[in-house]
Amino acid sequence: MKHSFLTVAALFLCLSLGAQKYKGVIDKTVAVVGGETILLSDVEAEVQQMRAGGMSSDRDMRCEVLEAMMESKLFLMQARIDSLTVNNDMVEGNLSQRMDWFRTQLGGDEEMEKYFSKPLYKLRQEWRSALEEQSLTEQERMQVAEKIAEVTPYDVKKYIEATAPEDLPMVPVKYQLSQICMYPDRENAASAVKERLLNLRERIMNGEKFSTLARIYSEDPGSARRGGELGMASKSIFWPAFSDAAMALKPGVISQIVETPDGFHIIEVIEKKGDMFNARHILLKPQYTADDRQKAFGRLDSLRTKILEEEITFEMAARFFSEDPASRTNGGQMADPASGSSYFEIDQLKPADYAAIKNLKPGEISEPVESQDNEGYLQGRQGNLVYKMIRVDKILPAHTATFENDYSQILERVSQQKQKEAVDAFLEGKIKTTYIVIDPMFKECEFSRETWNARK
Repeated sequence: MKHSFLTVAALFLCLSLGAQKYKGVIDKTVAVVGGETILLSDVEAEVQQMRAGGMSSDRDMRCEVLEAMMESKLFLMQARIDSLTVNNDMVEGNLSQRMDWFRTQLGGDEEMEKYFSKPLYKLRQEWRSALEEQSLTEQERMQVAEKIAEVTPYDVKKYIEATAPEDLPMVPVKYQLSQICMYPDRENAASAVKERLLNLRERIMNGEKFSTLARIYSEDPGSARRGGELGMASKSIFWPAFSDAAMALKPGVISQIVETPDGFHIIEVIEKKGDMFNARHILLKPQYTADDRQKAFGRLDSLRTKILEEEITFEMAARFFSEDPASRTNGGQMADPASGSSYFEIDQLKPADYAAIKNLKPGEISEPVESQDNEGYLQGRQGNLVYKMIRVDKILPAHTATFENDYSQILERVSQQKQKEAVDAFLEGKIKTTYIVIDPMFKECEFSRETWNARK
């Protein structure tokens, strides 16, 4: 299934749970920063969220939270002075994600209203307001950080000269690699899995229970144990092809085969409410045989022999025979799909790829290996099965960063340091010139900035 937006929504859930603690308890303002106020319930909700996420602090967590909130208020005030505008597209997108997640978790709009003891329109207003403030705060913080002068090679050299060698960044071992890839017969595997699904669909149409067959055959472990049932959920959390097929079905009707990046499905809708639905599904994934592996390994072995005997170069073999379009045009040279870099640290390599090359020297070629491609990389899922052999082109040993070899890495560190200094200078100046009142209940706090401590 497509990822739901769990990180953002879980945060919001914890904040809401924290706020519920104060039902029937008198809330109070614990800080005033210029024209902005911070409530005790705001602080407690954030503490609740941090603890729920397993976070801890060497300092008093409430003090730490209050300090962070006061800093955010300073950025918010300046954003309003600078006439920054809310990124409405981002706000509405995040709001929609949160609403959909809660609908899914709680079972619909009515259940949301009961849970939060508020009408839906009120929840939307409150959440939109919080997201609008967050948008302005983040924009202002970024604007302050980006006001620094451009970092020059001279700045980088001065940083290296002023920094003890042990404090300079360590550059881990990096590999430059090339590959030749071959896929199993995906068309035959897809045909076989479709045939299995059609057989299951026919059995259901002939009277067998969908839920029983889902428990036995579905390859989605999360729903299989529930008879394939997914629970009432917003259509936005599923792959579009899946949600479109489900929304087009009448309850009790069995879909035709639906293909998504997860595999092949048949679907039965149980209930629909607006843009939400509860459905059962059976998921089957293409399966590959030992014969597929043997054929691919045989072809790769043959190519490897020809390359080692210099009948053909690795680059030429990759261009003519590799089935990976991204690396084939570059003579097989691999690149990270996120950054485009041709160098990989160990933790950027797929486990099977690293196991194949970890004992190789530059110029050596691995034996054929079974791995995954990058098709699902940016969606955070596993790629397709692929067979490959890998050549180690270069190995850059682990070393202390130097100006000559690692300029861009040190440039990034110097830039980040200057941005932090700019943000710190902004906050220090604002704390000294802004009307600030901190409630006596926080008088024992040791804030990280002495300027806050002076305002207690």
